[in-house]
Amino acid sequence: MNYFSDHIARLIGELSKLPGIGAKSAARLAFHIIEMPEEQAEELAAAITDAKKNIRYCRTCFTITDEEECPICRSKTRDHSTIMVVETTRDLAAYEKTGRYEGVYHVLQGAISPMQGIGPSDIRLKELVERLRGDVREVIIATNSSLEGETTAMYISKLVKPAGIKVSRIASGVPVGGDLECIDEVTLLRALEGRTEL
Repeated sequence: MNYFSDHIARLIGELSKLPGIGAKSAARLAFHIIEMPEEQAEELAAAITDAKKNIRYCRTCFTITDEEECPICRSKTRDHSTIMVVETTRDLAAYEKTGRYEGVYHVLQGAISPMQGIGPSDIRLKELVERLRGDVREVIIATNSSLEGETTAMYISKLVKPAGIKVSRIASGVPVGGDLECIDEVTLLRALEGRTEL
């Protein structure tokens, strides 16, 4: 039995389609939106609509932006000879939060996954190869430590190395606050191999 009117049920249904939002969270968000002042709800709706209409991919690195080229690619202070390859814009944002990386990025918009039917031609690898024709000294592969991320990293390495460009992979290992007994063997091995001198 549906307890809500069609409009509320539709709003809950649409919100529950968002990643990480279950039925309870969707209902909580729907009621919060309904209780907002009307102009605030209209601002939220307009922000969503404007983003969908105006957001595009950067012509250089393929992160999302509302201009032809993103601020990182336009920056004169960034090191354009170092490219960090990431899977998504969320990954780029995570590295930017560190405030320590001074190079530029290339966003693949996914990872190679034969199980899901995603091959090398389905992600932005051709565009990465095009960028390597410029003055690039190093490509840092920062794909996830998943099977798909590792497959993509190996594929990129084989593409880039023949060009004589340095290829490196981000280290991975034990997270801060992690108990060693709860961490898988591959992560522990990576932590051991990527150790640094103190």
